[in-house]
Amino acid sequence: MLPDVEMCALQLPGRESRPNDRPFKRMTEAVQEAAEVLQSYLDVPYALFGHSMGALICFELARSMRRQHRPEPVHLFASGRRAPHLPDPKPFLHPMPDEQFVTEIIRRFKGIPTAVLREPDLMELLLPMLRADVEMVETYEYAPEAALECPITVLGGREDTEARFEELIAWRQHTNHRFQAEILAGNHFFIQSAQKQIVETVFRQLSMDEDFTRSTSGAAALQE
Repeated sequence: MLPDVEMCALQLPGRESRPNDRPFKRMTEAVQEAAEVLQSYLDVPYALFGHSMGALICFELARSMRRQHRPEPVHLFASGRRAPHLPDPKPFLHPMPDEQFVTEIIRRFKGIPTAVLREPDLMELLLPMLRADVEMVETYEYAPEAALECPITVLGGREDTEARFEELIAWRQHTNHRFQAEILAGNHFFIQSAQKQIVETVFRQLSMDEDFTRSTSGAAALQE
């Protein structure tokens, strides 16, 4: 039986309650801030969950904690993202003019609601954050290191063309522990349509982690 689990969502600058903060454009910035925030939760075992760009942030965060000899996660959940060592074969989006950039974002990810596209003011607010996110991912440079010692569970969408099955299972090489891959119905944003299945998977996998179940409480850091 699992102990109490506290869900903690990491909120990046430029969105939600931080609209006036400059969005990060480099992975090192996001990882550094995430590591600082995580300090408050290191007294209990913790797991990391990241979707898309967030999967890369969580992966690099886990490696950063190891390099600093700080407590490492008991589990890494990587969702909707090809393995970090695999380069993106597609042309970069972030240098494109606005109209082309938006068109490509819609074509690849189907991630901008029609209602937002119809509101120029909303798009004006959204574009800098989108560009920053895309630039962060496209300028990310993977550096080889030893595989993590925590289990890795990978989640993917069956219709997601940005993270295909063979790219998802390539995460296997980044753990010396248990590896699991689960494919769910949906496109790149299956995280919204398959929430129940995702939560069930997370709790099922955590129930198998001895370091987590031995604790009286645990924390799960979330990054989308």
